[in-house]
Amino acid sequence: MRFKRTLVAALVSFTCLAGTGAAAAGAAVSAEQIAVTTPPTGSVAWLHDHSLGLTMPDPASASATEVATFFAELTAAQAQRLVQTYPLVVGNLDGAPLALRYQANQLAMRTELDRLKREDPQATAQIAMLSTLTQPGHQVIAFDPRSRGLVAEVFGDLATADKVAVLVPGSDIDLAHFGKVQTAAQALRGEEQQVSPGTSTAAIAWADYVTPVGLGADAATSRLADAGAPRLTRFLSGLALTSHPSSAPALFCHSYGSVVCGVAAPTLHATGEVTDMVVLGSPGMDIDNAAALGSGVRLWATERNATDWIGNVPYLEFAGLGHGQDPTSAGFGSHLVASTGAAGHNGYFVEGTASLRNFADIALGHYDDVTG
Repeated sequence: MRFKRTLVAALVSFTCLAGTGAAAAGAAVSAEQIAVTTPPTGSVAWLHDHSLGLTMPDPASASATEVATFFAELTAAQAQRLVQTYPLVVGNLDGAPLALRYQANQLAMRTELDRLKREDPQATAQIAMLSTLTQPGHQVIAFDPRSRGLVAEVFGDLATADKVAVLVPGSDIDLAHFGKVQTAAQALRGEEQQVSPGTSTAAIAWADYVTPVGLGADAATSRLADAGAPRLTRFLSGLALTSHPSSAPALFCHSYGSVVCGVAAPTLHATGEVTDMVVLGSPGMDIDNAAALGSGVRLWATERNATDWIGNVPYLEFAGLGHGQDPTSAGFGSHLVASTGAAGHNGYFVEGTASLRNFADIALGHYDDVTG
């Protein structure tokens, strides 16, 4: 395994150094990240809490339907008791009422903010982000302080939105760097409102999985995507019960996030609706073609701009390394999305770009208006 990691790191670093120059200087080969696959802190106590005379849904295995049924049977006082006692559990239970999740995560974030100020004042980026997220008006639908910090925020009224978009980011995104995803989600929703002012929309910045750091073994394999995909699937299952859009939420999967979406795709057809999946800056999706995603997914692949360094990463898969074919390539089966005006790996959500306008049209279901 050590040899495999070394080989991957050397391959990725050489490729980037050969093709990106200054961009590669910031793409340091990273240490392996530990995926978060266990229930949040407090889950053991939650399961052993018999004070309500009810069987508590297991945070590790309960379906969103089971969670929703459980909360529907609670009184308001009982629900508040659980929020106050187990904020990390309630805040991350897919299928729990939205308002309770928002409230629980505010409590959990304030606790973590106080802890960081007291025990780790050098964590300035995390402290700054938590200071922002705990301000009035922020709707945080998932928060877990473990690893580098997992978080997801809702923009718009998710309970009444007719169209919902979920942004799945790639490498180097965590609590400290969550602002990048917030900005993209707000830009997408703003563009939707310009295109269709009468449509109620919501956009979710979903950074609720452990992402790779830099370019190394984690970025070149699907290990973290394999761990993140079930989290995305459960999240979408919860949305199906707690929000009521006219169509399935559209997924916007950036960079390594497109690997997460590719792994999750075969489970998305269960609702009977077609999910629009948009990949941008993709290194590949660990599949041979769009058909492998299943009949429940309509795949859109954003054309890479000339300054996006991801084009220098080899589109291949060998012995579990690499992520396969380029989703924008001929014969892959994607619907192509123009990105005129975009620049760099993170420039696809910039105002005035063809990509942002196309993303809005896809999220709204205006497929005839999308340019390729």
